[in-house]
Amino acid sequence: MSIYLGEFLGTMILMLFGSGVVASILLKESKAYDAGWLVVVLAWGLAVTLAIYAVGGISGAHINPAVTLGLAFVGDFEWYKVPGYIVAQVLGAAVGSSLVWIHYLPHWSKTADQGAKLAVFCTSPAIRSYPSNFISEMLGTTALTMSLSYIGANNFTEGLNPLVVGALIVAIGLGLGATTGFAINPARDFGPRLAHFLLPIAGKGGSDWAYSWVPVFGPILGGILGAVLYKCLFLNEFSIGYGIVIALCVVAVIIAIVKNKTSNE
Repeated sequence: MSIYLGEFLGTMILMLFGSGVVASILLKESKAYDAGWLVVVLAWGLAVTLAIYAVGGISGAHINPAVTLGLAFVGDFEWYKVPGYIVAQVLGAAVGSSLVWIHYLPHWSKTADQGAKLAVFCTSPAIRSYPSNFISEMLGTTALTMSLSYIGANNFTEGLNPLVVGALIVAIGLGLGATTGFAINPARDFGPRLAHFLLPIAGKGGSDWAYSWVPVFGPILGGILGAVLYKCLFLNEFSIGYGIVIALCVVAVIIAIVKNKTSNE
């Protein structure tokens, strides 16, 4: 199997189980209807674990453009592979969420809430404030990529590493995910959002493209920041590029704080 097919299948598995649990909780007449946030977070953690077990030995199971770009930025992944990885991840996410649509086919027409249908595919904020939403996605993905780096620096019993990464996803979801739904993965949001736009989903409504840039660019910047912080803090490596990334993130945080303060006055 090629590394690109590995990324496609890994991301498809991620979305099959991840979108699947959201559908089971939000779509009417599902036996798991209204099961709650904890079930969603645990299922996403297990989805990541299973995806890593499936293709970790083939492609490294990035299953996330933010991870791929973060590793490439700090020199731990070859840049020439990046475009192929990202295309495979986006397509895999779109196909995985499309399979969920097929699996729950009778339930879409029973569900009147268009927002619930969209949430099966992609994320939306609890409180819509683009600068703050951007920071939430950035910080969540920073925690992801920095943690992946220091988890990878430890020696675990053979086969245990994917479970530890799954636990990391659960921790991020519980601690940082409730503001935006913790996309922390541009492919996980953009690919399924595109699928939502294209599929003949009964009574689906709009795909909320106005928000779509947040779960793409927030995670990208956060993914690079997490990789940079690991290099700086754990390995004592520094460069001008690293400083620019950190400065951009600080500016983004300041803008969000100022915007929030202004809107509350």
